[in-house]
Amino acid sequence: ESDSKDLQQQSKALDKLTDHVEDRQLDSSRVQSAMAALASSKEADWNAMRLREKELAAVKINPTDVEIIANELEVASETLACSCFFPSY
Repeated sequence: ESDSKDLQQQSKALDKLTDHVEDRQLDSSRVQSAMAALASSKEADWNAMRLREKELAAVKINPTDVEIIANELEVASETLACSCFFPSY
């Protein structure tokens, strides 16, 4: 009877060991899947960024327009600052 008990304990121990190995393999495949998804997402983000940079590089900027906008913003911010301190300004 003690041999039977020992065999049962050994069988349970073996089952636990193989269950653990299967769980590890499953976790490993999950990690690989997650890593592949991250790599794919990172590549897609990088491609989108490259495309956006190409689009922005194609935009032509007229220096005169930049100067006009800068001057307008200065006037607008000065007016706003004055109207905060002097509402009738």
